Amino acid sequence: MFDFSNFDSFDFSEGAPYVSITRNGLTFNKSVTMKLDYPRHVVLLINRDEKQIAIQCCNEAAKNAVQFYRGDKSVLSVRWNAKDLLNTIKSIMNWDLSAESYRVDGELLAADQAMLFDLKNAQKLT
Repeated sequence: MFDFSNFDSFDFSEGAPYVSITRNGLTFNKSVTMKLDYPRHVVLLINRDEKQIAIQCCNEAAKNAVQFYRGDKSVLSVRWNAKDLLNTIKSIMNWDLSAESYRVDGELLAADQAMLFDLKNAQKLT
């Protein structure tokens, strides 16, 4: 009999992580929450030169920590609608969010408990 003890089952329900950026805010899909293991707090990091954003898990006492997952298993996506954040991203990317919306795939950085989003690879939503 084959030994499957070193295998993990694949969870098809997670899907691919991404953030949607619209005039109404940023929405991190449920996969971001699940792949980061339901973090209660994160810090948002911005690399203006490389046009990247990242969210990194942290405790609530960390500098600039914001609440992320609220603990409701029926609502796994997270929405931020802070105008200053939207204006910052619009400025970095020279986007007109009143006319267009974007989706940016995420890359899990498991060792850093973070998710990286490269805004240069954003796809316009129709």
